[in-house]
Amino acid sequence: MPFYEVYFHPVLIRYKTTICTKATLFVCIVFCLTYIPPLLVAYRSQGFWVKRNTYEEQPVVRFQYQTLIIAATSPSGDYVAWSTFPNFNNMQGTNLRIPFISVREEDQNQDGKLDLLKFQLDLPLTPDEQVYSIQLILTFSYQLFRMSTVVMQTLAFVQHSSSVPGSQLFISGDLQLQQRNPLPHRGLHTIYNVSVIDGASPFASAYDLANVIRSYQNRNLTTVLFCPSPVWIVGRAAGSPFQINAEIRYPMEVIRYPLVCLHASVCELSATYLV
Repeated sequence: MPFYEVYFHPVLIRYKTTICTKATLFVCIVFCLTYIPPLLVAYRSQGFWVKRNTYEEQPVVRFQYQTLIIAATSPSGDYVAWSTFPNFNNMQGTNLRIPFISVREEDQNQDGKLDLLKFQLDLPLTPDEQVYSIQLILTFSYQLFRMSTVVMQTLAFVQHSSSVPGSQLFISGDLQLQQRNPLPHRGLHTIYNVSVIDGASPFASAYDLANVIRSYQNRNLTTVLFCPSPVWIVGRAAGSPFQINAEIRYPMEVIRYPLVCLHASVCELSATYLV
């Protein structure tokens, strides 16, 4: 025989207890688990909806004592050269000049990170040689640790020319980090931890400055020596070397990095209002 509903009314049941009971403790635990873990997850992942941000870090930089120098000694294309790469030096023949180099790195604020490189190079010349232009490459080890761990090798490229022969080039600038794309905020990145100049290569193309700079600029992370005011000093005494004095600072850098994606943000919001 079928049944049918003839009447209904809602029933409200309230449960009450005192403060010092297991029920109160259970409610407090559930409340904390509902709101605190999602907020911690959101904070650890750098926020909800922001897609890109920046932070400051002073990199750990060290000069690697790798150098390549080419000096034009006449407007017609004569030059002298030297490097710390034996294969390059073997190719120079009579154009090879072995300079005297003095290097000092300083931690000026005593924070455990080097701040300044003082580099001096004295290039010997014959009495009839003059210097009209300089091309110089210095290589560095460059590391970041605050967010992602970055270990790479970079360079500073110095180039200056003048119609008047010089006796000295003075430069004072900053070794600045250049980013094409934001740097991931987690993980280990060592893809650029290779020599910017292949010193083991016996081929001249490996030391061609155009090839070196072209390959270097294809990277996402590079460094550039920002020196707006190089000083070219004329009046070299006969028999004295051409001198390069460089002061290169390792400044605080502003690093760009991406934050959580939209999908992750939706998941965080869902977790916040779960239960």
